[in-house]
Amino acid sequence: MKNFRPAKERIEVSVGESVRILRELQELSQSQLSELTGIPQATISAIENGRVNLGVERAKTFARALNCHPAVLVFPGWEVPLEHAA
Repeated sequence: MKNFRPAKERIEVSVGESVRILRELQELSQSQLSELTGIPQATISAIENGRVNLGVERAKTFARALNCHPAVLVFPGWEVPLEHAA
């Protein structure tokens, strides 16, 4: 991990924005993510726009579909000390 460098600039993102960012990075539409997760597209839209809370169970479901740890979705602004960074 000696090549790890923290980002020069940080931005705050909401839980819904973290879902949207990961979905878009994987080039998935809300409809495609809905098919992968079984979560209705309207609910995905509401989560991404902050109208509906993500919740732990949905975070687990999204994490499986988006190949990430649920904590990435639930705690998007969590600061990890450099010595603990993976």
